[in-house]
Amino acid sequence: MDSVTVPRIVMRGAWASHKVLHRLTGGRLSTNLPTDTRPGTLFLVTTGRRTGQQRRSGLNFIVDGDALVVVPSNAGADVDPGWWVNLRADPDAVVEIGTEHRAVRGRTATPEEETRLWPRLEAVYPPYATYRTQTSRAIVPVILEPRTSPSVDPG
Repeated sequence: MDSVTVPRIVMRGAWASHKVLHRLTGGRLSTNLPTDTRPGTLFLVTTGRRTGQQRRSGLNFIVDGDALVVVPSNAGADVDPGWWVNLRADPDAVVEIGTEHRAVRGRTATPEEETRLWPRLEAVYPPYATYRTQTSRAIVPVILEPRTSPSVDPG
């Protein structure tokens, strides 16, 4: 199957719609769990590195054991997405899937994890392969590991 790269403006609009739907339905709609053939969708709540305000970003993900895996692809742009810059500054965050809120800590995948995860990520979302070839920066999966106590109110 050839991958189709969706224009950034379309992706932003789709995620904005998801965000509104998520808020209006209290999380009952707009996110889902992954399957073998498609990624799941979640909202990642990070703390803005300059403002200290909470930032909510819609992302695709897969499950890897107890962790969730997301990709800072920024649709293949040469700059990291804001959520990833914020997460590197403060790795504690909250993931929203449906009505569930999970406290997580983000980190870059190790080289071994990266080698193991890319085939799975590209299988459920083929545009990742295109994004990796169209940018000069390395796109490395991000592991969101469970934390025992949340410190971010998803508001």
